[in-house]
Amino acid sequence: QVQLVESGGGLVQAGGSLRLSCAASGRTFSNYNMHWFRQAPGKGREFVAAITWSGVSTYYADSVKGRFTISRVNAVNTMYLQMNSLKPEDTAIYYCAARFSSRGYSDGPDDMDYWGKGTPVTVSS
Repeated sequence: QVQLVESGGGLVQAGGSLRLSCAASGRTFSNYNMHWFRQAPGKGREFVAAITWSGVSTYYADSVKGRFTISRVNAVNTMYLQMNSLKPEDTAIYYCAARFSSRGYSDGPDDMDYWGKGTPVTVSS
């Protein structure tokens, strides 16, 4: 089992920044590709960003490209999402998720092995 705990969400004005963290415990963090998803009220869960186990490769949804940066520090079992130039449409619950790297890369929500409980982000206009 891998336990994932998100933190860093909150209320911010449009144009502002937040940094989310995802702390992992349990199995070896560096065995997993890590992802951020989000779910806005009344909508499905959507992919935001992903980073491979080594941190060499990153992937982003078009809606956040150039504004959000995903990173990880395997030595402290933590992944981050730096969110800049936030917009009201970024308002959502943000979830981190892990997929065992040997299963190959996927950014589909149904393909994740473990999920955190989420942290809320609200961007006011």
